[in-house]
Amino acid sequence: MPTQPADPPTRTATAAGDQARTEPPEPTRHHPALLAEQARRADDVQLRIADKITAFAGSMNFVYLHIALFTIWMLFIESKPWPTLTLIVSLEAIFLSTFVMIGQNRQAAFQQAKADHDFTEQELELKTNTKLTREIHTLTTELHNRLLDTPTQRPS
Repeated sequence: MPTQPADPPTRTATAAGDQARTEPPEPTRHHPALLAEQARRADDVQLRIADKITAFAGSMNFVYLHIALFTIWMLFIESKPWPTLTLIVSLEAIFLSTFVMIGQNRQAAFQQAKADHDFTEQELELKTNTKLTREIHTLTTELHNRLLDTPTQRPS
């Protein structure tokens, strides 16, 4: 997977507004499911090849290459190019549709991993919040009981 270039340093004004300081950019954070999927794909040669083919097939260079090849084929290689050209284009469409399905499967696997991770994190957050709410309730009840149950001292 290609890496993204680092963001340039940002300039922020100080409270007085008369000076500016340069701060390093915050590192780009990625979802753990994305990092796991990238690592899995980087380890598999077939998936790396499929990614490169899919990236090329989805680019304008792919379109330009085909315009040039089809033009050369029709003008210079065959006088009646349609049967052979149709066969070649049909075979290419079959392979490209396979790469599209590979990409869709990859996206579906990533979305499922992300959804599973998010669900787990949300469940943990819910449990933590529930525990904290119960503790706050217990402390509030205890504080309330101490304040109301304390006998008041009357002057004699």
